[in-house]
Amino acid sequence: MEYKILLIEDDEALSRMMRLQLEHAGYAVTACQTGTSGLEAARKSEPDLVLLDILLPDMDGWDVCEQLKKITPAPIIFSTALGSERDVIRGLELGADDYMIKPFSYKELLARVKAALHRANRSDPPTTVYKNGPLVVDMEQQQVTVAGKNVFLTPMEYKMLVALIQKAGDTVSDEELLQQVWEDQHEDRGQYIKLYISYLRQKIEADPSNPRIILTEENVGYRLVDSQDTR
Repeated sequence: MEYKILLIEDDEALSRMMRLQLEHAGYAVTACQTGTSGLEAARKSEPDLVLLDILLPDMDGWDVCEQLKKITPAPIIFSTALGSERDVIRGLELGADDYMIKPFSYKELLARVKAALHRANRSDPPTTVYKNGPLVVDMEQQQVTVAGKNVFLTPMEYKMLVALIQKAGDTVSDEELLQQVWEDQHEDRGQYIKLYISYLRQKIEADPSNPRIILTEENVGYRLVDSQDTR
């Protein structure tokens, strides 16, 4: 299968180099230099993955990302010179699958793309419905509701929740969560765990500051309280 990648990058030389590298690796690449043209290409080409710069000439990548999420389910990888922790967190909060800081190597580019596509195309989620009080997760439809209301989770938030559900009632270590959610590309993502747990609590807990569903086991990891758990 030839995966289609949409590259939105205004640096013409860098765009050309990234395109050649990706095409050499067997990907079909559509390259755009503005946010507007990138969004139009996303509507027409139905990409399997989007590589997105933030500092674009017509609109910033943050806005492009928000609009892309309404157009395509394809994973989004930010590719940018903005490397502060605040920028990384903002990108993840918008639902990006990954965040690459320029300059990066050819090997890193291909590794990140390959890992993101692999995560997006995994076809092994259990076809069951998980219920825990007001929380209902239909893992066949990948739909989450709380008290009967649909809850939108980003792809990474959903993967984190499923990883906890698969071991409901048991404590899952940070390392286990990293391995299940980010697989072989998780070495530098330790700081993401607390961030995503916080996002999940904000969306599924009645009182995120006093969680009843996802508990912290100090110095060990996190435990999703099983509906039958009386601890």
